[in-house]
Amino acid sequence: MTIRNWFIFFLNAMWIGGLITGVLGSIILWNKNFATYYEAGQWGAVIAAFIVLVGFGLIISVIAQMGFFAYLTIHQMGVNIFKSLTLWNWVQLLIIAFVIFDLIFFRFKATEGTSSHIWLRIVALGLLIGASVIVAIIKANKTKKQILISALFFMIAITTLEWLAALRVQSSDADAWLLIVLVPLLSVNAYQLLSLPKYNAKSDVDRKKLEARREARKEAIALKAK
Repeated sequence: MTIRNWFIFFLNAMWIGGLITGVLGSIILWNKNFATYYEAGQWGAVIAAFIVLVGFGLIISVIAQMGFFAYLTIHQMGVNIFKSLTLWNWVQLLIIAFVIFDLIFFRFKATEGTSSHIWLRIVALGLLIGASVIVAIIKANKTKKQILISALFFMIAITTLEWLAALRVQSSDADAWLLIVLVPLLSVNAYQLLSLPKYNAKSDVDRKKLEARREARKEAIALKAK
């Protein structure tokens, strides 16, 4: 990918994470953080709180992008180590199963000081798995069928790894932050997974155009020399 296309890719992912976190966080935390400011007509405070959430979303986006490029490296290493995409897919399936097991029996356990809304945690888990399956199927249909397991691994295992900080929060509104962090992570990761080939293709076109311009300049210089 060329630097120009990577920069566009990076900025788009940033704004997806920032805006989704800002909007979703405002809705979920409305009664806790926004309602008082709104009723008092303190629009500056409302806007400031929204900007803080957007800034937090930008950080989430950066974490998601780091996870994505780390996964690309891990995937290549996995294929090289196991010498077979089929075997590597089985390993990824085992890791996915372990991650889901860990979420259900360990990460979602009620902790002291949290509201422990089990229904909200079930919704979060369903959202993680459901969105991941949909994105993986779309990815597989757009590319090779063998990419299904890898896409599923990225969307579930890597997203969960990026989500761990929110899962460790121990406060009265910890459950709310599960969704505030998860939804932008899933959105940014889905965007990265599905749009990367488009930016790679644009980069190939840009390189061909650059090479054509170089050849044209060489020909122009040669004609002048004659």
